[in-house]
Amino acid sequence: MSDGRTEGSVQLVTERMVPPLLPFVAAQPLTDHHCHGVLRSGGDVEGLLNEADGAAAGGGVAFDSLAGLAFRRWCPPLLDLPAHAPAGDYQARRDALGAAEVARRFLGECGLGALCMDTGYAPGGLLSPAETAGFAGAAAFEIVRLEQVAESLAAAGTGPAGFADAYRAALAERVASPASGVPVVGVKSIAAYRVGLALDGRRPADAEVAAAAGRWLGAGETGGGAGAPPRLADETLHRFFIWCGADLGLPIQFHVGYGDRDIDLHRCNPLLLTDLLRALDPAGVPVMLLHNYPYHREAGYLAQVFPHVYADLGLATHNVGSRAPAVLAEALEMAPLRKFLFSSDAFGLPELYYLGTLLFRQALSRFLQARLVVDDMSYADAERVTRLIATDNARRAYRLPG
Repeated sequence: MSDGRTEGSVQLVTERMVPPLLPFVAAQPLTDHHCHGVLRSGGDVEGLLNEADGAAAGGGVAFDSLAGLAFRRWCPPLLDLPAHAPAGDYQARRDALGAAEVARRFLGECGLGALCMDTGYAPGGLLSPAETAGFAGAAAFEIVRLEQVAESLAAAGTGPAGFADAYRAALAERVASPASGVPVVGVKSIAAYRVGLALDGRRPADAEVAAAAGRWLGAGETGGGAGAPPRLADETLHRFFIWCGADLGLPIQFHVGYGDRDIDLHRCNPLLLTDLLRALDPAGVPVMLLHNYPYHREAGYLAQVFPHVYADLGLATHNVGSRAPAVLAEALEMAPLRKFLFSSDAFGLPELYYLGTLLFRQALSRFLQARLVVDDMSYADAERVTRLIATDNARRAYRLPG
């Protein structure tokens, strides 16, 4: 039996337990150095809330998680619903408002200054980098997915003999004249999804590339779908693509750790990249380790010992929900504060941009508040660290204007 005081008591406890954001963390624009486009048609919230797919994404499972709880706590008020509104009510309200209005509301509240968008995953039906950034009031930049360039060559009928030269030329053209209409500032490898991260550090010779391309393209004669190139999963080719990106002087992003069930997570530990990181060091190009969970401590170590390596938490930030402060603190145990960046890895739902930015601000604020309380840093240092992690590190590594 309730005497009417329980709800008020819970509210008071909540207000005490969740400290307000530090003012400079709340006000600091963020550079999202790895993200994706938003669906033009709106999409199904539950199906896009986490990395599950198929049957695992249905039946309310996604909402019965820390990510789902965070979603229902923070997103409904932006659609004029109470916090913790039922998922069905939320989806109905979202559908009634329409995709453009939902995107305007959520992206407009993120406080983003710039987006570096990977355009290589499921580009059909997504807003372009410029369109997505327009809703956020942010500058737009593109990240080119290395494997997509190879797949476009295969679709155009490029043969193994001239594949190395054709790839170098196609990648250079893609960087110089991007179809997206926004500047290309980096490239990305999805080797983790295809062959894992235990990549040889040696640059492959063109003859090795031709042989590997022959194996890959030849697989299309017995496998592969009609009109589609066979699945690209050859260690030599992935390594070749990475070196081509390095030759252009561009930062190289690597998917690391947490992702959908297409990866073998045990092969996605960033420590497996050590040989390649050593080999790339003289090239001087930044290597950006994305997501990293549950290997975020390992990524922080690599960012400490290699001058060209950077790390983030990416989509783990919103997937761990209320645990984001603890996970961020773990990621920063070893990582130099000048080598850690913000990213959301938001895809499809504008709400994921909002959750990523909000939970990141909460986590960073809690981290800094803990340092301030024990006099581990000055207030001025806390402000400076906020600028570094929120935007300056990314702007320096990607050589962004402004």
